[in-house]
Formats: sequence, C-alpha cells, structure tokens
Amino acid sequence: GLNPTVEELADLRCAVSEAVTNCIVHAYRDLPEGQIGYIYISVRLYDAREISVEISDNGCGIPDVERARTPFYTTGPEGERCGMGFLVMESFTDSLTVKSRVGKGTTVLMRKILHP
Repeated sequence: GLNPTVEELADLRCAVSEAVTNCIVHAYRDLPEGQIGYIYISVRLYDAREISVEISDNGCGIPDVERARTPFYTTGPEGERCGMGFLVMESFTDSLTVKSRVGKGTTVLMRKILHP
C-alpha cells in the first residue's frame, strides 16, 4: 500500500504550495473585480509508487513557458517576486511539465516517485 515518508510528503507539500501560490499571484493578477478564478487540483497514484499532482487554472496563461522557467525571471515589479517558483517545484519533484495557453490558463503536472 501507499506509505510515503515524512520527507516525501513535505516535498509534495512544498511543490503544491508553490504551484497554488503562483496561480493566485500570477494567473489572476488582472482578474476583474467580481469575476471568479478557479484552481483545479487532481491527484493520482500509480502502483503505490508514484504520485502525480496536476494543478490547473483558467487564468491569463504564460506567454513564454521556457522563459518563465528560467531562474530569477519574474513578471512582477523588481524585488516583489524572486522568480524561483518553477525551480522550487522542480527541486521537490521528480518531473515537472508546464503547459499554458495565453488567455486560457496553465496546467502544471508534477510527479514524485515514492521509495519503499
């Protein structure tokens, strides 16, 4: 059965927290007052050895995903954000996939392999 270590759970918590924070801060920064933004979280378990967490939003999207994944790249005012969000997610997971469409939203898929 599923028996993740405390460290594996802490890694996932950090990665998911960063992804959700990025949705709130970036995807909906220009959301008109009264309009609702959504964050969808889906978790899947494969053979009790791998967990995938998919986090999606219907926000503004990322124009250049590769550039956004560059350390220290930020779209916010200087000093406001550090531009390390994707690096944080990558460092706590075994794989990270980012898909985005401008005006439609972003999906981040993180996978973590659990060790017996």
